[in-house]
Amino acid sequence: MTSKNAIALKAHIQAIAAILYEETPQELLNTLEEIEQTVRQKVLKYVSPEIGGFFIRAVTGTTAGRKRKLKSSIGILKLTENQAKKLEVKPNTQLSPHLEKCCLLLSANVSYQNTARDLEILTGLKVCHSTQQRLVQRYKFTEVRVKQEVEELSVDGGKVRLRTPVGQGCEWRDYKAVNLHSQAVAAYFQDNQSLLAWVNQQELSEIVTCLGDGHDGIWNLIAGIATKESRLEILDWYHLVENLYKVGGDKVRLARVEAFLWRGNITAAIIEIDGWSNPRADNFITYLHKHHSRIPDYWYFQTEQISSIGSGAIESTVKQIGRRVKISGAQWNKNNVPQVLFHRTAYLNGMLSTTNYLQN
Repeated sequence: MTSKNAIALKAHIQAIAAILYEETPQELLNTLEEIEQTVRQKVLKYVSPEIGGFFIRAVTGTTAGRKRKLKSSIGILKLTENQAKKLEVKPNTQLSPHLEKCCLLLSANVSYQNTARDLEILTGLKVCHSTQQRLVQRYKFTEVRVKQEVEELSVDGGKVRLRTPVGQGCEWRDYKAVNLHSQAVAAYFQDNQSLLAWVNQQELSEIVTCLGDGHDGIWNLIAGIATKESRLEILDWYHLVENLYKVGGDKVRLARVEAFLWRGNITAAIIEIDGWSNPRADNFITYLHKHHSRIPDYWYFQTEQISSIGSGAIESTVKQIGRRVKISGAQWNKNNVPQVLFHRTAYLNGMLSTTNYLQN
């Protein structure tokens, strides 16, 4: 800005400030906080919409078309259909793109009621909770396409509470989530095919490491990723050890079994367990046979940094998703769950801001 324009701007601002001050009751100006709130409301109502309107007319070069009102982060804007089209404003929407983004950032973390409350405190703008919910349900969240080759990923399941008629018990249903390590996450509700399609459209490495726990549903899902020849399936080490210690018994013997498993020596582990007069030991041996091909030399994989040996990344993802879908008292309409999951994962992927929470 030139010094001439800076001087002129300051003079105009002082004139605007004097008018706003004259029109403000003194009882609203007792503290700095009251001054902040009052000035913001005055600017949103009288000043910034006029500035925004000037910019809109200057940029679009038109005033033709039927006028409409749009609630924005700089106040209520009036723009024509032609102006809205040139500025890529969606038809039949009451909120500006930036204000929508502000709403989505907040509602990705807290309830719609709290979003409405927090938005007003932060911006001085009122957007009711029902509008917040409708925004999430109609918003088209773009699927992530990662920029780097995917070398490893993990899959897990989470639960969401569905709304049931009054008097009936709560109903929990599963969703599946996948984490492309340090790159992106996705979650789908009762739609495994879409999850697989999303993973397989990414650029997968020649050998992609797939981590999971011992549940059949997870490995049945992983079986649809890439090809059998290009998948390196690894059973989560920590789940393996957790299941081992569920067997119970002598801790010294359990420690010996753990040492064998740490080096991927399944035969020695089974020999050590075999003969224990414990049904849980028999079940664990069956478990080892079932996942034999998924139990590598964990020590070697960790020492040589070949890949992760635990699915902590996806477990963290499920917990992060749960912070929104499992907030106190939350119950969801079954038809709304997919959008809620897309919303939360879009937030975690940094698609609603410049921050990628996976990398922080």
